[in-house]
Amino acid sequence: MKIIGLDVGTRRIGVATADSAVRIAVPGTTITVNNGYEYTEIARLARAHNTNWFVLGLPRSNEGNETRQSEYVKAFARQLKQVVPDAKIKFQDESLTSVEAENRLKSRKKAYKKEEIDSEAAAIILQDFIENLAVAGDKSGLTQSTTRYNATSADRQVVKAKKEGNSSMLKKFVAILLVLVLATGIGGLVAFSWYNSALGAIYDVPNCNDLEGDTRCDFIDFTVNDGDTVEIIGDGLESAGLIKSSFAFQIYMRTNGYADQVKIGDYQFRRTMDVKAIATQLKEGAKNPNVFSFMIRPGETVRDIKQDLIKVGYSTAEVEAAFAKNYRDESSNIRKLLETAPVSNQYGAEPLEGFLFGDTYEFYKTDSVEKIIITALEAMWETVSGNDLINKYAARDLTLYQGITLASIVQREASDWSEQPKVAQVFYSRIAQNIQLGSDVTLQYALDLVDPNREIYTDNVAALELDNPYNTRKSLGLTPGPICNPGVSALLAVASPSDTSYLYFLTGDDGVMYYSYTEAEHNQNIIDKCRNLCGIQL
Repeated sequence: MKIIGLDVGTRRIGVATADSAVRIAVPGTTITVNNGYEYTEIARLARAHNTNWFVLGLPRSNEGNETRQSEYVKAFARQLKQVVPDAKIKFQDESLTSVEAENRLKSRKKAYKKEEIDSEAAAIILQDFIENLAVAGDKSGLTQSTTRYNATSADRQVVKAKKEGNSSMLKKFVAILLVLVLATGIGGLVAFSWYNSALGAIYDVPNCNDLEGDTRCDFIDFTVNDGDTVEIIGDGLESAGLIKSSFAFQIYMRTNGYADQVKIGDYQFRRTMDVKAIATQLKEGAKNPNVFSFMIRPGETVRDIKQDLIKVGYSTAEVEAAFAKNYRDESSNIRKLLETAPVSNQYGAEPLEGFLFGDTYEFYKTDSVEKIIITALEAMWETVSGNDLINKYAARDLTLYQGITLASIVQREASDWSEQPKVAQVFYSRIAQNIQLGSDVTLQYALDLVDPNREIYTDNVAALELDNPYNTRKSLGLTPGPICNPGVSALLAVASPSDTSYLYFLTGDDGVMYYSYTEAEHNQNIIDKCRNLCGIQL
């Protein structure tokens, strides 16, 4: 069963999903708040994932109190109930989740969009809910199944530390502060100054990546065993030379609510990490050293996925060999998925283009590239069959392969899922009126096939004349095959396009999509809205 996590804001809503079997929250998309349209989009997403379970982040102040934003989220939940009457809505207390989400994205050292902070925050909220449910003893049955992918569940067990009631915990904290003040003999100000200093790293090193071979940056193994209390963990960290004070560590863990959220496992810490960084990792859990995560993003091509596989350690030879295989006989599901697709593409495109479902998967490091491909193909079939796409596409005179092909074009033209139904409608209208799709993203794909380095087609005028069926500026109808791997929203948009009658669209310099009915209106939009983007080299 899927669970949808929502980070509800007044302008945008971050979305994440988790499979109750996998118990790993995955960042999804972002929905713009737009006069109630956001509820329709959430309902549509719920149908796509065949779920009515939602987890909403409920903001709290640093003191643990509800805020004005908390009331906004509760009102949002009540309205969502009106749109999805059978919705099962749960709240997960959260504070500064967006800050944590942004820090996570920054730590990955890759460029990210502001919208990704919202979806990452939704994933944090959903992951916290799943883990807290497991700690409390899941009565709903949501998290009581085995792991779907190849990660072990051992690294997700939670330490059952000694529990204390809220009142006794507060008394203990007050006692700790009193002892701290008395121990210093010079008052609370110095006591807290000592406390803040004790939370700092053993070594103040800005970036270990720039200090190769520096022993201060060495990793130190540390194990948290089942039943370890925060006192045992703190003493162990201090003995290992990873923190300055077990006493300060315990205060930090208790005051931030981490004491009962530590996960057992084998960790690796550096002496350049402060208590906050160590505590965060203890809360998130140790990574199984034999397991790695692999993400396929909607809109990626097989070429992109190949490069990602090489980056995680597979050789070019084994990646190419794996993608050269015919997977139709691997399972009946994959055979049904690929039965309307050609075995090979005479224009040089990858045979599996469009069929590797975008998701975050976990595999053992010993797993083959073939295993990764098969898992992604099976996930695509689950999406196709679960949403009855074969019949829905057939109702629009499309085979499954043609439907995925059109969805791939929609995906590349509009990454915002709220725009995808209108983009799909434009393409359906153009096909019906025997007009070329006129999609620049298909021309870009054609150029990548025949001239990836743009050594032949060095300007747009030459590129527009490319004689290739993937160039829908010249060729009628769909491209010979998909141009990327479409996401769920694009697949559904092709199955159910919007009830409009536009013939043109473009993305303006401001990032907004503009639609028009006539070529004259479209040309005026180019002048008014797209002076820069419309002139970019293809």
